[in-house]
Amino acid sequence: MKTASLKLKSYANNVNIIDNGNLNRKILNIMLWIIAFLTFSYVFFLGNVVFDIVERKSLETYARTLSNDVGDLELEYLSMSQKVDLNLAYSLGFKEIKNKEYATRKALGSISIAKNEI
Repeated sequence: MKTASLKLKSYANNVNIIDNGNLNRKILNIMLWIIAFLTFSYVFFLGNVVFDIVERKSLETYARTLSNDVGDLELEYLSMSQKVDLNLAYSLGFKEIKNKEYATRKALGSISIAKNEI
């Protein structure tokens, strides 16, 4: 193990990094691009959140308006349903039938299902 670490140290001492002054500049440029990207992303997502909040407020107002309209229609329906009687039905052309026949069906439990036998 000791020989491997000595060998690694001797190789590391022999390696020369050619910088030409560009390495620090490249690192700075990369960091600036990352900061610019993160800033743009932050502004973009923050703008979307604000837009969604404003949209939600307007939709809540619209939902309240629709709820009030539904309440008004329900009230109108109830007031109109109070006026329905036999005289109104006769005036609209409905007739009472003498022989009444009703359609019925058997209960679901009374139907026999064939058992599969092998």
